[in-house]
Amino acid sequence: MMTREKLNDLQAFVMVANERSFTRAAAVLGVSRSALSHTLQGLEERLGVRLLTRTTRSVSPTEAGERLLNVLAPRLGEIEAELASLSAFRDKPAGTIRITAHDHAITSILWPRLLPVLREYPDINIEFNMGYELTDIAAGRFDAGVRMGDQVDKDMIAVCLTPDVQMAVIASPAYLSGKQPIVKPEDLLSHNCINLRLPTHGGLYAWEFEQNGQKIDVRVSGQSVFNNTFLMIQAAIDGGGLAYVPYDVVVKYIESGELIQLLADWSPCFPGYYLYYPSRQHLPAAFAIVIDALRWHQR
Repeated sequence: MMTREKLNDLQAFVMVANERSFTRAAAVLGVSRSALSHTLQGLEERLGVRLLTRTTRSVSPTEAGERLLNVLAPRLGEIEAELASLSAFRDKPAGTIRITAHDHAITSILWPRLLPVLREYPDINIEFNMGYELTDIAAGRFDAGVRMGDQVDKDMIAVCLTPDVQMAVIASPAYLSGKQPIVKPEDLLSHNCINLRLPTHGGLYAWEFEQNGQKIDVRVSGQSVFNNTFLMIQAAIDGGGLAYVPYDVVVKYIESGELIQLLADWSPCFPGYYLYYPSRQHLPAAFAIVIDALRWHQR
């Protein structure tokens, strides 16, 4: 049975049959005439049939050789054409890049930075997959993922996208009206808090706080639970309770007075967002452009 390793032998046969000369075929293939002759003899022995008629003046395919040539030549041509197209694909910014991230990262980082890329390179497509889970990008067939720095596996290539992310507890003036001031994290336990449902094991996110090296996690309770940051913000604007969200997406509401920030001196910073992917080797041109567009350049 012909093994995959013998593809070079088949190519050698096609070259000799087309050139009708071992000498010319050897020159094209960059091998010696004797080595090429030895290769063809081995091929004929494995197949158990003579493929070439050799004389002192010429080489021509036998009936069996002509039949094999008619089958092989177009197929080898197709393979060479496909390999050439792959090379072009490697060099041309084209193709689909699949990225998994959660809603905050997609809205505040990925989409604003990649929209100009989509406009400049019409052959690049980007698929955004929203999820809070720590996705195995290889198993999910993603090109990359975006997570906070402390959540990226050590065996991944990591590219910094943002500085540290500041968190904020927020509520509407209407909700806070007539209620006792909130001065420490424990005060949250007596309030209606808007919870975030985590995908891992279905648990609720414990709000994390830190002040002067003292860390405390508070498991709040309330009437509403979401699995989307922006729905939590809207619920807080509507007076549905307190929410714990990234500061950058609510600063405009705080500045307009629609929301009030609480426990600012307790709100921690988390490691910034990172794009992560498994290998530096053979990056498609499109992916390299995406990485460069997303990379955070400290000013």
